[in-house]
Amino acid sequence: MPRLVFKSSEGHVESIELRPGINRLGRGRINDFPIEHATVSTTHCEIICEDGAVLVRDCGSTNGTFINGNPIKESKLESGQTLQLGEVAMVLEAVPIVVAIPQLAPQPAPPALLADGSVPCLNHPEIRARRRCTQCQKCFCDPCVHTLRRVGGKVLKLCPSCSGPCEFIPGGDGKRKKKSLFASLWPFKKTLKMSRRK
Repeated sequence: MPRLVFKSSEGHVESIELRPGINRLGRGRINDFPIEHATVSTTHCEIICEDGAVLVRDCGSTNGTFINGNPIKESKLESGQTLQLGEVAMVLEAVPIVVAIPQLAPQPAPPALLADGSVPCLNHPEIRARRRCTQCQKCFCDPCVHTLRRVGGKVLKLCPSCSGPCEFIPGGDGKRKKKSLFASLWPFKKTLKMSRRK
């Protein structure tokens, strides 16, 4: 919002931050912005701030309201112009609107894969990750993951970064070996041997 900058009777530079809508200026305490000066009327003028424009309306003051030295009853006040109430002069300054864009925390780069194609642990890049957090999607080896044992025997694996639940990474312990034909027949072979002994 725009503001009026002026020197007080003590010589200090002061400012009035105008609000949207009607702003009443004058010597009386009932005004939005009281100005203690003998030449300022009890309710001297109104300043209306709407749609980016500033309009000044004199309220029948004794010593008059002026913009750049010209007496006015109602007039638009532009940035840089001087508004004078009696002997009190002030300059309108347009305060630039600052749009704050929040800074996002940089996301960690996805880890480079290990030689065997598996994902490495975030804390130990030379070790294969065995667990992935379901919340932050970071991957860790077993020693990095927090283990919480609950009453009843249930074990929770929690992320060391965000405390989210961690899930087992399929193939996280290396590529699963396919069973050979011999290994797949192993129980059958055992049964054969037992039946021969009978």
